[in-house]
Amino acid sequence: MTETVYVAPNGGRVQQRKGPFIPPLLIVPFVLYNIFAFLPFFGGRPEAWHSGLVSIPMVSGTPWAVTAGDLLLVVALVCLFVEILKSTRTGTSSIVEHMLSMVVFVLFLIEFLLVGAAASSVFFLLMVMSLIDVVAGFAVSITGAGRDVTMGS
Repeated sequence: MTETVYVAPNGGRVQQRKGPFIPPLLIVPFVLYNIFAFLPFFGGRPEAWHSGLVSIPMVSGTPWAVTAGDLLLVVALVCLFVEILKSTRTGTSSIVEHMLSMVVFVLFLIEFLLVGAAASSVFFLLMVMSLIDVVAGFAVSITGAGRDVTMGS
């Protein structure tokens, strides 16, 4: 049985998409949640995230009530989108970024389990977004690494 390994024409070096080091962006909603949850704004009450901030009248005639939790989740979704885009890069800085994303997820998990002010569906969804960031980051990196080495039979 013989296997053929194809080496890239540039001497076997893999082309790396480099970029600046960007810390995990999901730390932003984590910090925002903690600022609002523990300072006098919400007084450590998780149910305060469901209080309405604004009410926007819709064409249907039904008002759309936007809560503080809704706004924080939108910020987190934008951060998650950027994080998934960042995970397509390769190189040593991306490995460090993946490890830091794992640290952010562990912080979310510990706070969710141990802190009463984090016992809300808003915080739980933020934690799930952090988990998705970790899993997607490693999955995209592994898939990209598999394409860097081509083996034929």
